[in-house]
Amino acid sequence: MSSVRERWKAGEATFGAWCTIPSSWTAEVAARSGHDWVCIDTQHGLIGYEVMLPMLQAVSAGGVPSFVRVPWNEPGSIMKALDAGAGGIIVPMINSVGEAQAAVDACRYPPEGTRSMGPIRAREVDGDWRRPICVVMIETVQAVDRADEILSVPGIDGVFVGPNDLAVSAGLDSSYEGSHPEHRRLIEAIARAARSNSVAAGIMCGSPEVAAQWHKLGFVMLGLQSDTRLLAAASKEIAARSRDLIGDS
Repeated sequence: MSSVRERWKAGEATFGAWCTIPSSWTAEVAARSGHDWVCIDTQHGLIGYEVMLPMLQAVSAGGVPSFVRVPWNEPGSIMKALDAGAGGIIVPMINSVGEAQAAVDACRYPPEGTRSMGPIRAREVDGDWRRPICVVMIETVQAVDRADEILSVPGIDGVFVGPNDLAVSAGLDSSYEGSHPEHRRLIEAIARAARSNSVAAGIMCGSPEVAAQWHKLGFVMLGLQSDTRLLAAASKEIAARSRDLIGDS
């Protein structure tokens, strides 16, 4: 994961595939598709530990770094994903300095943290296994208000914006592009806090156009789209076009 860190520090955009389908094959396809990293989503995806492990193996076979978004800020889940070989962890719903510190503690070995020693697969496949990437998610109005304090916690490598949860927290309609001025203001505030704390800023984009928009504001960890949404959109399009061409309903 050191190459990802270096690219972020240089301000270079990195593009991520997002896996929500519990399949090692779709994970490998994502890893071989030209993305810079792959996230296995065990929070909102349909993926449990027994499937996550072969998916991590498939991403390794595809030759790109892996992240796991854990279900919650819970040490056991974080440590098991890291021991299984995840190169980085994305921790959802971080709302305070204490919660940010807990996430870092679970990712770091003593004396920097409290992670238990047992990197069963990690030490075999990842030269950086002693220092995985720790990314916290800011996705509520309350967290934005404390973003500078949260991101000042030592050991945080990146912050990832959940634009939909952030919109819901503000009582707004969700959108990847921050179409409402207040939604955009909140996202821009996170980017400023990341910049002032030398932390990489990331966000889920949904499209290349939105990714380009946010990169201009300093976001470098750009999640493009989930496998489920890609499959649904492509399936809907091909079925609709076929009906239009053939004319039968």
